[in-house]
Amino acid sequence: MANELEELLDFLCSPSPSVKKAAVDIVRGLTGSEDGLQSLSKYSKIALPSLARLLSENKEVSEPAAEALVNLSQNSELAGKMVQMGMIKTAMDLLYKPDSSITRLLVMLLVNLTQLDYGISSLLQVEDEQIQGLYVMKLVRSFCRSSSEASDDPFEHVGSILVNISKKEAGRKILLDPKRGLLKQIVRQFDSSNYLRKKGVSGTIRNCCFEAEHQLQNLLLISEFLWPALLLPVAGNKVYKEEDTSKIPLELASALRIEREPVDDPEIRIQALESIYLITLQEAGLRAFWSVNGPRVLQVGYEEEGDPKVMEAYEQVGSLLVHGSGTEDPSTQASK
Repeated sequence: MANELEELLDFLCSPSPSVKKAAVDIVRGLTGSEDGLQSLSKYSKIALPSLARLLSENKEVSEPAAEALVNLSQNSELAGKMVQMGMIKTAMDLLYKPDSSITRLLVMLLVNLTQLDYGISSLLQVEDEQIQGLYVMKLVRSFCRSSSEASDDPFEHVGSILVNISKKEAGRKILLDPKRGLLKQIVRQFDSSNYLRKKGVSGTIRNCCFEAEHQLQNLLLISEFLWPALLLPVAGNKVYKEEDTSKIPLELASALRIEREPVDDPEIRIQALESIYLITLQEAGLRAFWSVNGPRVLQVGYEEEGDPKVMEAYEQVGSLLVHGSGTEDPSTQASK
């Protein structure tokens, strides 16, 4: 079997297009099974560079090569080898070639590679201060410009990349940098009807809120977009009356006074509540939350909530609001 596999991998470099195409199709098929993945992993020094070279060829060859690499990159050891051989740079370079036909697959490959710390560092370009964050800026721009309403949304998985990189302080620093304005762009994508986008944005906001102690001001700079993204998922499904929204900012109040799509995924609701909790742990964050009448919104949402884990997240925020009620303004306090 080993000799046969070596021969097969050699055919990936064949000068004959038909032979090369047949070989890469077989390799792609092998990556679809655990046995095939194990066999190929033994020859990764040959397989990975050969497949990477095929990414720049025509779609008939580049697509199965990209699919094979996406499958192989689900193995953390092989993903690590890909990062070491510069696969992130290769993927980013190809992603922005005008005639790229494998955009979605390249983005999915980056999702898998940024599961690793080394992969995150590579995408953030932390070793070069002059270009640090350039790849991230490009991906955010593409994520926000591509149409989420179209049937094909090749950049929808960028949301997962943003979740991965925001797990690290260096990633959060880049996303929260007010000069770059990246988080503001990302947060505005929460309105998308695309579930993958919404979930990616929610997870990214939640991770960035771990910086609230040191970067609260930068979070509150985008409060016009941040509060709706955090409060609408946990506001319940009822249509609010005018008196319920009298102290809520206009954009959020307008959304609450009409029928809206419920956020069915409990994970998104929990992430929103965890984000609110991290912000309101800071005194200035708690004041900002009271100023948009956030506690009233949570009260209504909690009354409608049926998931025990989400209710627990509401209660965690509630305990802060009770203990920190002295920081609310008197008019808010009197209206309770």
